[in-house]
Amino acid sequence: MMLGAVSVCSITEQTSLVNHVKFPDLTPVILYGNSTSFPCKSGTEVQACRNHILPYSGRGKLIPRAAGHDDAKKWSVSHSSDDQLFVRPGNDEHPEEPKKERSATLMHSDIHLQPNTENHGNLETILDKMNAIHLHVLAMERWNAARLKMCHRRYLASATNLLHYLALKNLDTEQIKEELSFLGLLNIETVNTHVVSSLSICNKMLISSGSDSVLGVEKSSEDFPAHQNMDLGMTSLVQKAFNNRDLLLGKLQSQKMTHIMVTVGEEAAENNAHVTDLINSGTTSFRINCAHGNPELWSMIISTVRRCSHLLEKPCRILMDLAGPKLRTGRLKDGPCVVKISPKRNAFGGVISGAQVWLTLQGAGPPPAHLSPDVVLQVDGPEFFNKLEVDDSVKFYDARGQRRSLKILSKYHVFSGAGFMAECSKTAYVESGTSLYVKAKGRKSLVGFVVDVPPASQYVRLRVGDLLVISRDSSDEQELSPCSAIGAHKITCPSGYLFDSVKPGDPIAFDDGKIWGVIKGTSISEVVVTITHAGPKGTKLGSEKSINIPKSDIRYEGLTSKDLMDLNFVAAHADMVGISFIRDVGDIVVLYQELGKRNFLKLGIVLKIETEGGFEKLPLLILEAMKSPNPLGVMIARGDLAVECGWEKLGVIQEEIMSICSAAHLPVILATQVLESLVKNGVPSRAEITDAFNGRR
Repeated sequence: MMLGAVSVCSITEQTSLVNHVKFPDLTPVILYGNSTSFPCKSGTEVQACRNHILPYSGRGKLIPRAAGHDDAKKWSVSHSSDDQLFVRPGNDEHPEEPKKERSATLMHSDIHLQPNTENHGNLETILDKMNAIHLHVLAMERWNAARLKMCHRRYLASATNLLHYLALKNLDTEQIKEELSFLGLLNIETVNTHVVSSLSICNKMLISSGSDSVLGVEKSSEDFPAHQNMDLGMTSLVQKAFNNRDLLLGKLQSQKMTHIMVTVGEEAAENNAHVTDLINSGTTSFRINCAHGNPELWSMIISTVRRCSHLLEKPCRILMDLAGPKLRTGRLKDGPCVVKISPKRNAFGGVISGAQVWLTLQGAGPPPAHLSPDVVLQVDGPEFFNKLEVDDSVKFYDARGQRRSLKILSKYHVFSGAGFMAECSKTAYVESGTSLYVKAKGRKSLVGFVVDVPPASQYVRLRVGDLLVISRDSSDEQELSPCSAIGAHKITCPSGYLFDSVKPGDPIAFDDGKIWGVIKGTSISEVVVTITHAGPKGTKLGSEKSINIPKSDIRYEGLTSKDLMDLNFVAAHADMVGISFIRDVGDIVVLYQELGKRNFLKLGIVLKIETEGGFEKLPLLILEAMKSPNPLGVMIARGDLAVECGWEKLGVIQEEIMSICSAAHLPVILATQVLESLVKNGVPSRAEITDAFNGRR
């Protein structure tokens, strides 16, 4: 599979693994039936007394009120703010009751949920616990009724199930899991997609497993409130997950189970062969990063993808990521337009094989897919190809004045004419304007000039202990300055956020964590960094590489002015837009305001989770986004996320995000370093294989 200079994303639907996630602190509980005490993960016990409602108005604050079943409808449900998920009851009938007395009352229970060998496997005890769980998740829904009313009808059932899931995960269910497992019944950790229906079925199975004399008629599942306006059955909710995936990413072809998204850049512009190979290899979506390139380049890439997709009759969708308020290094001025041709050598410096050079006319396409040249040279001059034959020797003088030659090995017919594969057995430096000659009747004949050699990328090489000065620079390009006046490497950062918010002692990372340092000093226009982590031989830091300051309190704007300009292009040309560096609900509100102004109600929205704030507020972000009918999905941007949250936490965070999205019936895109070794070296690592396989879940 030819991937070239691309990155690959794996897209999964839902999974069901969760260990721990930070949920908001307010959790409601309504409990009916026999008295049962149930521990929350915070350590507080939730007690259910017959004919009592226990609104849980904060961790460790349980307030019992005598009431019947119908009394639940009388709760005061206030309008919840954007950054709060739960509300407390409007009336507290015991404001003067001492907290100690309340606590003592609530700790009493007829049937306790702590391990008890005598009650283990007792159906009545287990059913009491399941009733408590069931009513707890229903309470969460009722407490957030105002928020659910604002959700679009397309997502109402999914939003409701998400609330049920959040309520369930806030309880300590280890004991009940063991008891249900002992009976061969429900595994609570696998019910993300359909919480209430799973709990109801489990309760019915428990009831049918015991006699009426043991369980009592009052245990009937008909006592639970029914949902009048939505179908929360298993089949319906599972189908919603598939529908949401298809709305955002399109339907999978040929019984495939997973979408494959490939990030492409200028190498895909007008490169039909490359894009065709990617589509034939299974690519179903192409991603373009608006942080790089311009609308002209993006248009060329999209046109190539649409054309190839149409010819192959394989639908592909386009995702364009807005750049967002990400900190990046400034642009270094391009180096000289020269390319190095290097033959392969052994340990003693002897040539093992010559460098493979592809010679083609100016503006022609790439070499055939089965060829992998080391260097591509474009030549101005049709006569060059008219006179050139296999076994000819092309002479030239390189940039150093050294005489070199190219041996023509083979000729290939390509879309735009013909191309030649040649071999060079000596090191050469070729620049634009280099003259090429071929022998003809004992004399040299000028046949063409090398053109369009791309400029060499500039960078600074950083080692542990080096000083790096980051300066504020408003210019578009920076002249490469390896060392400043104080003997430190120097780069620029065009964003003022960096200089206004950091302080000495803050850790700082570059290029998705390849380089780490500590800030030693700051001023209005400069930040001095000591490098603490880099490769053994140093690590290159080039233009437009990411900068992360995980422990800073930088307050970014949600959508930048560039994002708003790019949004018009994205909506006109792409199927989905990726929103980078989502941090709080306000970012979602601004986004949908802008989409509403432009009437972009069919544009797919992908929430990119790449900060700790975005991860912790993900349920709130999803519920806010569900107010709009736009197709919706989530991307786990693991590059920035690992740097921001710590690489040791990334595995747990990824599973938690996937579980939340499973409950919300949203597709998940796993991004960053998916099959990176396959792309660069042609062979995937073992870890990449299992990582990609997990995308099928």
